[in-house]
Amino acid sequence: MRESFTAVIERNAELTDRLATEPYECAWASEARWFVRVMHLEGGGHLSASVQVSPDGLHWCNEGAALRAMDAPGLYSLPVRDFGGWLRLDCTLRGRAPRARVMIYLALKE
Repeated sequence: MRESFTAVIERNAELTDRLATEPYECAWASEARWFVRVMHLEGGGHLSASVQVSPDGLHWCNEGAALRAMDAPGLYSLPVRDFGGWLRLDCTLRGRAPRARVMIYLALKE
């Protein structure tokens, strides 16, 4: 039987420009899936998110996977494989006077 775990990384986070989620150690997992629930978006906001990886939870680089078209409330998802030991999501909000409220989950599976 496979193991799985879902972590709530950000709960009702308010964004006005940029947010890097808390790092999450997940070396035991072979696959991951980010879920971003955009609950509120105003000011012509356009939200993007890039997956970042780290060997130690301190120093980060972009993994390459990204969500770029979050411009309306809803649930968005992004799968990730071959990510090493640590993951985080780097989110950027752009627009005239953007504001957003999001929930971010990380689902892990071995």
